[in-house]
Amino acid sequence: MDNFKREIKIDADNTFLDLRNAICDSVGYDKNQMSSFFLCEDGWEKGKEITLEDMGSDSSEEVYIMDECPLSDFIEDEGQRLIFVFDYMTDRAFFMEMKKSEPGKHLSEAYCSISMGKAPAQFVDLDEFDAKSDAKAAKAAQIAEDDMDADFYGSEGYNDDEFSLDNFDEMSLDE
Repeated sequence: MDNFKREIKIDADNTFLDLRNAICDSVGYDKNQMSSFFLCEDGWEKGKEITLEDMGSDSSEEVYIMDECPLSDFIEDEGQRLIFVFDYMTDRAFFMEMKKSEPGKHLSEAYCSISMGKAPAQFVDLDEFDAKSDAKAAKAAQIAEDDMDADFYGSEGYNDDEFSLDNFDEMSLDE
């Protein structure tokens, strides 16, 4: 999946649902699964959510539904980043960026213009996912432990006398 890439051509007047369907078609995913888009800043931090269905969120929050939201209302500039969460159980997502806007050009329907590599599976076995996550965490912990050698804590030539309170003339503690 290192070389996985899809380029979707879509009209600015199309909705986020149209974009979702084009993505699902390009990777062979089931369109009946819950998914969401998140508008992002440069650091990929999730912002406003545009979801497939209203899941009964807090009434004080505005809910954006894919089939009611034209792309042009949310995506204006080249470089706009989006995260498309396609698997809520494992929080797996596609990271997307608008590469080019072509004003005056209208498309009758969205389509995939570039398809490289094999898409990740839409669903993963949760036991397998947990095992891989645990293995990655254990490996990261081992690497961190291996990186902490004697120099991490200071010189190996530590001398107890250097830290003896006997070497202080006077010591005061402020409360």
